[in-house]
Amino acid sequence: MAFTSIKDIKAKAAAGSINIKIGRNDVCWCGSGNKYKNCHEDFDKRIKRSQMMGHIVPGHDIIKNAEQIEKIKESCVINIAVLDELEKEVKEGMELAKIDKIVYDMTTDMGGIPAPLNYEGYPYSVCTSVNEQVCHGFPHKGVYLKDGDIVNIDCSTILNGYFSDSSRMFCIGNVSPEKKKLVDVTKEAVYKGLSEVKPWGYLGDMGQAVHDHCFANGYTVVREIGGHGVGLEFHEEPWVGYNSRRGEEMLMVPGMIFTIEPMVNMGKVDIYIDKDNEWEVYTEDGKPSAQWEIMVLVTENGHEVLCY
Repeated sequence: MAFTSIKDIKAKAAAGSINIKIGRNDVCWCGSGNKYKNCHEDFDKRIKRSQMMGHIVPGHDIIKNAEQIEKIKESCVINIAVLDELEKEVKEGMELAKIDKIVYDMTTDMGGIPAPLNYEGYPYSVCTSVNEQVCHGFPHKGVYLKDGDIVNIDCSTILNGYFSDSSRMFCIGNVSPEKKKLVDVTKEAVYKGLSEVKPWGYLGDMGQAVHDHCFANGYTVVREIGGHGVGLEFHEEPWVGYNSRRGEEMLMVPGMIFTIEPMVNMGKVDIYIDKDNEWEVYTEDGKPSAQWEIMVLVTENGHEVLCY
């Protein structure tokens, strides 16, 4: 689910900071039980150097330890399973409300909680964004998927207090070549961005890779809504945008978890929010939009996709 409350859609994460005020022989802040000098001292110094050069850096609060990562992965198992089930079920003529019921029933049967349900007033367990809907689409009763539709289904799960989040596109029946290309290019862009996720690089490295691939294919990437940190909360720092440049945005370090979820428009970049419910987002020109979302962990050597 996209970063930020829809009521404050332009808000971005603030810069992090690292203040090293721990003795070298003290227990490390990460919870490992090891002495700081043998654990994260060099790590913190490297972050501090980047901060002193003027870069945005992560605070300790968004860096996950090994135990937290394993718990987050358990939440991801449910989220992936729900989307896998929807791959089998979603088809022409299906009511959007049935998708919501499948997500709720399966998530709760597996011991989880649908994270969107009642989140800041959101009334459903899932987001279903069809054609020109950019994100946060309501799975309404009485609305059915039609031949030629494209739909993004965005699932998010809480398991024992840990969060997971991912979304997939579904092509319904005989989708036009133009819509199919949009869906395919958007997925390609996600994985081009993923290839840039590595420790001690910058989120802008990933963002520019996404942006360049979309624009090379004649598309625009939504500016106001982006990805986000996730795991201990539904939406955490950092803000993850896709109209950024290499060497900019937050420093990526091992233990960070965030989503890559560009919203790619076939037409112009402009969007608007439904005034009645203050949630559903549409393209201003009425042309289709597509989104894929994955959840990625920055590792010591590169990255690991946790949820898709």
